[in-house]
Amino acid sequence: MKLLVIGGGGREHALAWRLAKSPRVQKVFVAPGNAGTAREDGLVNLAIEPLSDPEGLIAFVQHERIAFTVVGPEAPLAAGLVDRFLSQGLKIFGPTRAAAQLESSKDFAKQFMVRHGIPTAGFRTFNDPTAASAYAAEQASRAPGVPIVVKADGLAAGKGVVVAESLGEAQAAIAAMFSGEHLGGAGSRVVIEDFLAGEEASFIVLCDGKNAFALATSQDHKRLKDQDQGPNTGGMGAYSPAPVVTPEVSARVMREIIRPTLKAMASEGHPYVGFLYAGLMIDRSAAPRVVEFNCRLGDPETQPIMMRMRGDFTVLIEHAINGCLDQVEPLADTLWDRRPAVGVVLAAAGYPQAPCLGDAIAALPADQPDAHLFHAGTRQEGDRLVTSGGRVFCATALGETIKDAQANAYRLADQVRFAGCQYRTDIGHRGIALPS
Repeated sequence: MKLLVIGGGGREHALAWRLAKSPRVQKVFVAPGNAGTAREDGLVNLAIEPLSDPEGLIAFVQHERIAFTVVGPEAPLAAGLVDRFLSQGLKIFGPTRAAAQLESSKDFAKQFMVRHGIPTAGFRTFNDPTAASAYAAEQASRAPGVPIVVKADGLAAGKGVVVAESLGEAQAAIAAMFSGEHLGGAGSRVVIEDFLAGEEASFIVLCDGKNAFALATSQDHKRLKDQDQGPNTGGMGAYSPAPVVTPEVSARVMREIIRPTLKAMASEGHPYVGFLYAGLMIDRSAAPRVVEFNCRLGDPETQPIMMRMRGDFTVLIEHAINGCLDQVEPLADTLWDRRPAVGVVLAAAGYPQAPCLGDAIAALPADQPDAHLFHAGTRQEGDRLVTSGGRVFCATALGETIKDAQANAYRLADQVRFAGCQYRTDIGHRGIALPS
C-alpha cells in the first residue's frame, strides 16, 4: 500500500521512515518533506503545500489510491485539513479542527480541563495587556510569587511559553506577545498560569475516539542551554523511556487524564481521533498534572520513540482509524526495543529568536546501525545541502542504557558540520540520574 505523511520537519522524517519499514508499504509520500526525506529509501517528497493547496492533496490521494494519510504538524489540523479529507471519504489520522482546539487554543484547553476535572495548573486568560500585567504583579506579590508562566493562546511552534523568573520578565513577555512582533496573532490573547513544580514528561497516545493506546514514554528538553538554562524552544532533544513515568504513574495518567479527556471530548460532540500528547508535570508524590495538550506527536520526542519501535506502525494507525484500538493491547509487550534511545537536536545559529538560514551543510555521517540522523530544517539547493529552519537535525541513537544511547547520539552529532551549529551537551541527564 501507499501512504502519505503531511509535514516537513524532523517528526515527519521519523514518522515516514518508520512507516516505510512495514512490509505492507510500497511507498510513503511526504508533503512537502525535506532534504532528508528526499534521500531516504522508500520515501518520496511531494511538492504540494498542505495549507495552501489542500484540494491538490486530496486529488493526489484519490489518484494514487493512498491507503491512509498521517498528519504530522499542528497547523494543518487547526486549519481543518482532516475535516476536508473526511468529507471526501478519505482515511486520515488526526483530529478534526474542533478537536484540535485542545492545542490551537490554550484557553480552550484550560477551560475544557476545568470543566471536566482534569488536573492542571490554575490560570487566567487575558485579551488586554494592561489587565494581564496587573494580574502578573498581583501573582508576584503573593507567595510563592515567581516563577510566573505566560503563554500565547494560539499556535506558536513551541515558542509561545515563557517561564518568568521575575515580575519584570513576566511583564516583558506579556508585552512582547501582545505586540505580535514575534508570534503574530498567536499572542493576541494570553494565558497566565500558576507554576507547577516537579519533573516534566511527555505522554503520547493514539486515540480512536473512544480508546487510547500509549506509546513509549519520553522526556524532552525545552530549554536552549545545558542544565535547563536559557529560553524555551521547540525542543532541544529527548529520550525514551522516561524513568519518571513508572508503571504506576502511567496507569494513573490513563485513568485520570487520557480516558476522561476522550470521554469528555466525545460528550461535547468532538470525538478525538489522532495522536494526543499530554505534556505532564509529575510532582514528588507522583501525581501527574497537565501542562499542555498537543494534538500531534511531539518533536523531538518522535525521533527516539520511532527508533525504539519494533512493531508494524501501520497496524496501530489502521486500528485507530477504524475505531478498534482496544484490540491491539496484546501487541504492547513486543512493540518496543528494550534499549533506550536519545535524540540530540542540532540547531542553527541564533535559534530560537532569529535562526540563521541558508548555511551550507558541509558534512554528514554515514548510515549506522542503531543510529539515524533525522532531518528537520534542511533543503537542497542544486548540489548544496543548506539549513532552512531553526532546528536542523536530530541525531538519534539506541544504547544499552540511557548513558550509552546518549554517547552514541553525540558521536553521531559530532560528525555533522555547518556554520553556527549549536546543541546541548546534556540531553538525557535526568534519565541518567534515575534507573531506567
